[in-house]
Amino acid sequence: MARVFSGVQPSGSPHIGNYFGAWTRWATEQEAGHFYCIVDLHAITAPHDPAELRERTIDLACWLLAVGLDPERCTLFVQSHVREHTECAWVLDCVATMGELKRMTQFKEKSQGRDSVSVGMFNYPVLQAADILLYHAEEVPVGADQRQHIELSRDIAGRFNQRFGQTFTLPKATFPTSGARIMDLQHVENKMSKSAQSPQGTIDLADTEAATRKKIMRAVTDSGTEIRAAPDKQGVTNLLDLLSAATGSGVPALEAELEGQRYGDFKKTVADAVNERLRPVRERHAELREDPAAVQAMLARGAERARETASATMVDVRAKVGLTG
Repeated sequence: MARVFSGVQPSGSPHIGNYFGAWTRWATEQEAGHFYCIVDLHAITAPHDPAELRERTIDLACWLLAVGLDPERCTLFVQSHVREHTECAWVLDCVATMGELKRMTQFKEKSQGRDSVSVGMFNYPVLQAADILLYHAEEVPVGADQRQHIELSRDIAGRFNQRFGQTFTLPKATFPTSGARIMDLQHVENKMSKSAQSPQGTIDLADTEAATRKKIMRAVTDSGTEIRAAPDKQGVTNLLDLLSAATGSGVPALEAELEGQRYGDFKKTVADAVNERLRPVRERHAELREDPAAVQAMLARGAERARETASATMVDVRAKVGLTG
């Protein structure tokens, strides 16, 4: 099996886009050589509340465990618990270039309209490269919006290897084949996002079943009455994609099954399927939240395991660049 690394920030509220787009895949494919990281250092690149960050970090760990990540099968840990991430990032800073970072689309988007942005926000992709390269990840499951960052990681790794000798594995971005892009229920041209200012368009994992149903029933549809996926029917297409992700049935099969239904009945079907799929996850999350100390202990064990790989990588990196000790 390929060695895998992927991370998620403890910022915003986890939603069904995270669940269907990434986390179910992580849980299904997890193996001993897979590293899943709560990237709290990335979360401090923007203004934040320290107490809230600590709370969100534990809560996110509970969600990942509830979804099915098993600390006995994969390595689940918090980024800041493994100090080699920041050390490796500094070394890679000395290999990356300003021009490369200035071309990062996400930095341009996040900094647009701001009078001042942190160096951390500008430098974010280099820390991300360190996250990946420390573990010699061969594959990095990401959304399409992260493709550019993985290419930068490859470029930095290749340049380091050329200057100092073979050290890092060049990672490859991998993309899910289905359920990868759940769109906002109110603004269907936008991907559902933790940072989006669209509370009625985003179904949080922490929502009640009643709130989930209400949001789906109010979801944007389209003119006409046909339930089919098509470029001119973005709202219906989004609901079909959501139903497909919740049930595992293909969209063509769902179109045939739902033929002739009214939009209201269609939305009820989607809401029922989503709530049924999320019910055990929400119940397990609630159980885990009752014992945060146990969750923290799991994360500590994960960090210890991650550090074994990361520290070995940094021993090699220090020697290659000429650092003593």
